[in-house]
Amino acid sequence: MGERRKLPIRAMLALGAALAVSAMGLVGWRISQALRAAREEVRSERSLSFVSRPYVPPASALFESVSAPAVFQQAAQFHEHLFVAGPAGLLEFDGNGGLVRSFAPGRELPSSALVALAVTVLADSRETELLIATSEDGLLAFNGNSLRQIFPRDAEARAITAILPASAGHLLIGTKNRGVLLFDGKQISALHPTLGNLYVTALAGDEADLWIGSLNRGVLHWHSGTTEIFSEEQGLPDKQVESLAISGEKVFVGTAAGVAEFERGRFSHVIARGLLATALLATPTSVIVGTEDQGVRTIALAGQPSAAGAGVSPEISEVRQIFSSGDAIYVLARQGLYRTNSRGLGLQPVLKPGPSTLSDRNVSALAADSRGRVWVGYFDRGLDILQMDSGKTTHVENDRVFCVNRILPDVKTGTIAVATANGLVRFNTNGGEEQVLTRADGLIADHVTDVAAYRGGLAVATPAGLTFLDASGARSLYAFHGLVNNHVYALGVSGDELLAGTLGGVSMIGREEVRTSYTVANSGLKHNWITAVVAIGDEWIVGTYGGGILRLDSAGRFHSFDVATGPFEVNPNAMLVTQRFVLAGTLGRGLYVYDRDSGRWRTLSEGLPSGNVTALTESNGYIYVGTDNGLVRVEERKLQP
Repeated sequence: MGERRKLPIRAMLALGAALAVSAMGLVGWRISQALRAAREEVRSERSLSFVSRPYVPPASALFESVSAPAVFQQAAQFHEHLFVAGPAGLLEFDGNGGLVRSFAPGRELPSSALVALAVTVLADSRETELLIATSEDGLLAFNGNSLRQIFPRDAEARAITAILPASAGHLLIGTKNRGVLLFDGKQISALHPTLGNLYVTALAGDEADLWIGSLNRGVLHWHSGTTEIFSEEQGLPDKQVESLAISGEKVFVGTAAGVAEFERGRFSHVIARGLLATALLATPTSVIVGTEDQGVRTIALAGQPSAAGAGVSPEISEVRQIFSSGDAIYVLARQGLYRTNSRGLGLQPVLKPGPSTLSDRNVSALAADSRGRVWVGYFDRGLDILQMDSGKTTHVENDRVFCVNRILPDVKTGTIAVATANGLVRFNTNGGEEQVLTRADGLIADHVTDVAAYRGGLAVATPAGLTFLDASGARSLYAFHGLVNNHVYALGVSGDELLAGTLGGVSMIGREEVRTSYTVANSGLKHNWITAVVAIGDEWIVGTYGGGILRLDSAGRFHSFDVATGPFEVNPNAMLVTQRFVLAGTLGRGLYVYDRDSGRWRTLSEGLPSGNVTALTESNGYIYVGTDNGLVRVEERKLQP
């Protein structure tokens, strides 16, 4: 055999170096892959399941709406038209202010109030879309012709409060409980653990340098992978943040008690102290502040001259948004859209909501009187008396008739008792106030949660116990007398029996004496917090706040229902008995309907303006359904499956 050739020393060294570099590259690649996999794994753990699908409205309109104010919440320009969103839905206006189309919750849109608008191209789309954030049903994307829905399976991720388009088609999403989420076209995930478990009120910036307003934790600044929190201890006027605006290196934070100015990420000082700043627009020289009850103000920044005509425009209240377009500045308030220019605040009306039958949208109580009128109580706007045949509405609102909890017509006398947070108000047959009863008149408390006709008089429920009123005067009953809990939410009457639903269970009362009480400890009751009670023959249907609906038989035994007993909330006094049905309004689950012939429950949610059903009554063959987003009615015969 010939002699084996040997590699030169230099060649051997070069080969070794090449192998070393190759090995280092392989190691580096593996490390990079491992880090990427780790990041994806962490992100996957934070991701939330969702579906993206075309939105298909309900096939049939079971419910008929009673027109309520079209409250303006947000506006955006899209396809050369102006779109205005709010609890009443989405309104599209042309360049002349003419209404082109309207999209109503429960009809063309899901049964949720609309809370925010934005125009962008999302990563999962090839066209510009109008993004519509809802309060309970996730995100809608509108291309001008059709809607698609981005629907997280987690209910908390669907409860959106704010949206902000970011780079690369990403979208930042503020929620009520989930903090800040990021949608990248493929998945929805938490932006960062430090931004979770947060009620978000406003967003500004981008996903690399983000400012987050919160309901009760001040303002958070996310940047360089870290989160800083600024609250009252760091100079913020109030920890409740209402609005945000950015101009250059300055950030303005509107709170319930003034506006804070930040520069280069650091707190600087407070401007507009004392204003409830619900909307902001920042320019290099000034800040325009929209307020809840003190109009619109233009504030010159330090070192800048005041603009001619700038200052205060007090005639507008409940400002929700301020934005610029060209050389015009627009102010969107609850009651309309206004326009001015950058030189001052001589606001001119551009759009106004159309007329409506109701005075407000947040219904808290309903009743029908012997004259066919429907009484509509509101959470914080008094009440309306509707004459449905003529469409005429009488509105009553004052210091006593403000927060309405229950309305009880007296079929014998024609008078109406209205339970409010400030007393019991009695109206005469013509709808005029006749008498106001408070603690000074014998009630055990001013706050009246329910009222029922009982043994020739009235039983009045309060957070301090019960008061019985009749011709002989006022007498009270509370825990000292055996009531299971002083905080009484609901009353039901069957002959001489009065069932009092409280925060701590149920008390059965006969002739003004507590005979027995039921709690989760001594009965089959699923939850102690009782919110609604109605009688059916010698039995009772009981609604709870957390345990659904139960049946209480004449022997004192509670029975569960297949569909209606479960971990959900029945709203206070949102229960109605008719000859054919029992109906119950729930928090977020719509309307529960019990067929008395078949003994079965079913749920209705399609067509409702909100899944939060707060009040029920019947009149002239119709069932009226009150929600926190308006009033609808349905013919009772149509409820038959």
